Amino acid sequence: MKRTNALVSEQVVATGHSQLDLPISEAPPRSGPHPAGALWRGIRNLVLWSYERGTLQYDLMVTLILLFIFVTPLFVNFNDKPIEHTPHPTGVIVIPDGSTGFIYQVEASAVTATADATIRAQLLRVIEPIAGEVTITRYERSKDPVGRRIYKVWVER
Repeated sequence: MKRTNALVSEQVVATGHSQLDLPISEAPPRSGPHPAGALWRGIRNLVLWSYERGTLQYDLMVTLILLFIFVTPLFVNFNDKPIEHTPHPTGVIVIPDGSTGFIYQVEASAVTATADATIRAQLLRVIEPIAGEVTITRYERSKDPVGRRIYKVWVER
């Protein structure tokens, strides 16, 4: 503004006309913000998360994040399934006894012996990794509800 007034004053002095007689020079038209600059400014504001809560831009960012979280697993396999644990090969089932011990149901295929001492030793070899150090009080051969042959083993710690 000062520069324009200074130019007008110089013209008045040089030509002898008053300021009211001279046409007012217009400032050159200012161009608006460059579209690419506005785009980069918007991207920078999104990356730096500079929008206030409750604005349209903020709500749009939150919506895009939630869409990414919930929709991406439908299209991308992240291989994040839990590892399958194979059950014990002998199929041992533990049932609490009414008193101080437990009853272990062991599949008959885990025992190959026929003598009592050898059967007890094989049953202990199957049960001890699960129960720790235990003592077999008694065992009996029977069938489970499905009809498979099992040993019911009563143990105490």
